[in-house]
Amino acid sequence: MGLENRSPELGRCSRASFLRRAAAAGAGATLASTYGLGAGSTSQASPAKASQRTPDSKIRRWAVITIGNLSRNRYWGESDDKGVRPAICTCTLIEGEGFRVLVDPSLEDAEQMGLELDRRAGLKPSDITTVFITHEHADHFAGLAHFPNARWLAGPQVASLLNAMKKWNKAVEPASGKLFDTIDVVPTPGHTLSSTSLRFDCKGHSVAVVGDAVATQDFWRERRGYFNCVDFEQSAKSMDKIATLAALVVPGHDNYFLTANSR
Repeated sequence: MGLENRSPELGRCSRASFLRRAAAAGAGATLASTYGLGAGSTSQASPAKASQRTPDSKIRRWAVITIGNLSRNRYWGESDDKGVRPAICTCTLIEGEGFRVLVDPSLEDAEQMGLELDRRAGLKPSDITTVFITHEHADHFAGLAHFPNARWLAGPQVASLLNAMKKWNKAVEPASGKLFDTIDVVPTPGHTLSSTSLRFDCKGHSVAVVGDAVATQDFWRERRGYFNCVDFEQSAKSMDKIATLAALVVPGHDNYFLTANSR
């Protein structure tokens, strides 16, 4: 679904020039990558499609707003049978020409959500033009209501499931194909049958924001779905698919990582 530009041209974040200077000086490479201002890809071993560059990409920068965590993690010796901490999902900002997309708003408390947006991107909730939800689990739309002026989007099945909950006075719109003619909406079923990811290019990096199609890097390495996955075989296939699409993956409950040599 192509989405028209409904907001005025956005100015650059006040931190952008600092990050560019740091990247040019060879410092802060991790920050530069996070903000889509990369100092060169380190993903030479990625599949050919994942390493493709699109210099005409409309994405200006991207940033992880909150780094998520799991309620239980088998790779830390914890049982799948019982949660040991509250789960928080990873929330990601994608900013381009005339749009700011927030993927999976993670914090139920409005003040906390606003503080994290400011801390990580210098933005206010009112600066967000679009919110995208990857799937229908509550931790991935916990902060949706904090963005009443933004468009709310999700894959068609996810949008239908969210609207059926009747939690909000505003509808979640179905989205497929491309957003803003530059962000691919990609079905990645397995964790849920309707899970959807976003894939885009920014400053020479191909990036996939995948929700719980990938829980953490440890689950990625083993091609294992999280304990509440509805189809483990399909989950593994979706991870293989993601590996062909992006050199950087932003998982549902972890920081981003390189796909190359991550197994």
